Amino acid sequence: MNSEPNLSLTESFERYFRVELAVSEAQKRQVFGIRYRVYCEEFKYEPTDHFPEQLEIDEYDQFSRHCLIVHRSTGTPAGCVRLVPALGECDVDPLPLEKYCRTSLDWGYIENLKLDRNTVCEISRLAVDGAFRRRTGESLTRFGQINGLTIDAQEQRSFSLIAVACFLAATALTVMDGRTNVFAMMEPFLPRLMHRSGIDFQRVGKDMDYHGIRAPYFITSQSALNNMHSDLACLYQWIQESLKTNIP
Repeated sequence: MNSEPNLSLTESFERYFRVELAVSEAQKRQVFGIRYRVYCEEFKYEPTDHFPEQLEIDEYDQFSRHCLIVHRSTGTPAGCVRLVPALGECDVDPLPLEKYCRTSLDWGYIENLKLDRNTVCEISRLAVDGAFRRRTGESLTRFGQINGLTIDAQEQRSFSLIAVACFLAATALTVMDGRTNVFAMMEPFLPRLMHRSGIDFQRVGKDMDYHGIRAPYFITSQSALNNMHSDLACLYQWIQESLKTNIP
């Protein structure tokens, strides 16, 4: 996964990006702006007219923790993810997947896990801005300016690490917050991507159409940390230290 032959994975990513815990209103607006561009404008999962300020926000955001990845040289928000804690029992305070994806869940399997709800969370709204997903030469309608900047092939290759870095940032938050039993509704590409890095999610239900075709997965933070490849573990450590510097 190393994007530059002479740099470690961590050195390559750190050169071009920073990872922040989104605690200020300005940072959160950047998070919600990425989500609006990806979920509403690009993939049309949500109607744009529901969000007149061009910020995609839902009822879970007020008590979630948000991570933001920023492109250093341009200051452009590149990716985001959030951690939603389970605040009560699922019939009273459901997580997003328990509320919106109930029919896809294998409830028998989940109940047999016998999880303490105080240790449960959901990772959701992982998004990478389209400007950092398109190949060289494709039009960049939202951030057309990026094509005019001096971004060489090595830097562009580091863009493929953004989604993984989002997951690692969310994993760091699960450890910091003691929310180490983790659920997620994921598109097929992300479990495959993480498997190549040594991280295996347990599928806990069937596919459904929820912001695209997704399926529910479960993983413990410890399992993710124990099995990730060594170069990814170094990137995780750097991300964790980055987030610790601005924990409120």
